Amino acid sequence: MIKHSIRDMSLEDSGTKKIKWAYNNMPVLREIEKEFIKEKPFNGIKIAVSVHVEAKTACLVQLLRKGGANVALTGCNPLSTQDDVAAALVADGVSVFCWYNATKSEYRNHLIQTIDFEPDIVIDDGGDLAELFHTTHKNKLTNIIGGCEETTTGVHRLKILENENKLLYPVIAVNDARCKHLFDNRYGTGQSTLAAIMSTTNLLIAGKTVVVAGYGMCGKGIAMRAKALGARVVITEIDPIKAAEALMEGIEVMTMNQAASCGDFFITVTGCRDVITSEHYAKMKDGAILSNAGHFDVEVNIPELEKLSVKKEEKRDNIMGYQMPDGRWINILAEGRLVNLAAGDGHPVEIMDMSFALQALSARYILENGKNLKPGVYDIPKELDDRVGLLLLMSKSIEIDTLTSEQKFYINHWEI
Repeated sequence: MIKHSIRDMSLEDSGTKKIKWAYNNMPVLREIEKEFIKEKPFNGIKIAVSVHVEAKTACLVQLLRKGGANVALTGCNPLSTQDDVAAALVADGVSVFCWYNATKSEYRNHLIQTIDFEPDIVIDDGGDLAELFHTTHKNKLTNIIGGCEETTTGVHRLKILENENKLLYPVIAVNDARCKHLFDNRYGTGQSTLAAIMSTTNLLIAGKTVVVAGYGMCGKGIAMRAKALGARVVITEIDPIKAAEALMEGIEVMTMNQAASCGDFFITVTGCRDVITSEHYAKMKDGAILSNAGHFDVEVNIPELEKLSVKKEEKRDNIMGYQMPDGRWINILAEGRLVNLAAGDGHPVEIMDMSFALQALSARYILENGKNLKPGVYDIPKELDDRVGLLLLMSKSIEIDTLTSEQKFYINHWEI
């Protein structure tokens, strides 16, 4: 009998429909699937996956299983699990441990249940499984060959461990692949974040001032989409080069103190804490809408807002309003958690097709090479990155040029 801990098995049919829709729009995964079915690279291998549990993730899990893997799945955010998808996966024979709106203790217990699986390979999103493996559950490391990390935040956490000589197994930084950060972080985050905000609020973006905190790849994608929707876009940054880049793109650059008084929508995407705090709440317009597209719910300091407010009221689903002593209302979307997943369907299917193809190929690379790698954070091999890009183009019947032997010689030699 499959072990699982989910909300409601009766939701299976709804989840199955979502998974089929995603699968039919993931041509890169389907191409890799042919190879995995034929070669069964993961026969006898256990893989623990901690990723946002929704339809695209289900397609990754099914791909790994078709490659022979035994998979245990949990979420990486208490508000991003879609319970119907979890039910559909359990019905399909997957060990799933998660549900929507889990408490902190429930969320941690789901992670532990997944770790108890004693996996050979870890696929992480944000580094929560890695944290347990390196702290309270080192005894579960017996079988670990290595891991793959999906996000900027997770790679950052792992590199801290590496720099302190505390990282215990090799990890592929999937987030740093070109097919990840150039597409997932920029186009995926840009579209999914604005789509979630618009559907949650039912408000117009055009003519509003959208303040984006952070101008990394995710921030660039959000700023680009907001600008295209007709917003006045302001970014806040701590990096002078990124700030200068935004300036050259025709985007206004301010400190958060300056931006607080002019913003209609605020979107944090920095990976840091306390980006918006009490000093900023004091300056905000009545009706300001705050959201977060960074991995953890610490960018918007909600405890400080709770202390300042005199009244708290749910305005709509996933919108909590806080009334200030002077009568102003400040609104928080999705409890300050990842708005595109906690209040939306996450990245577009085609974007996650590329990202999860990278995850699957990286997991195979770790299986084949992990035992010969020292603990550390490794870039994804270029040939795997390039392969995903080529598979995407092939699925659209697009061809590109290749170098002639003379051209290869020319670019690899210094003499003319």
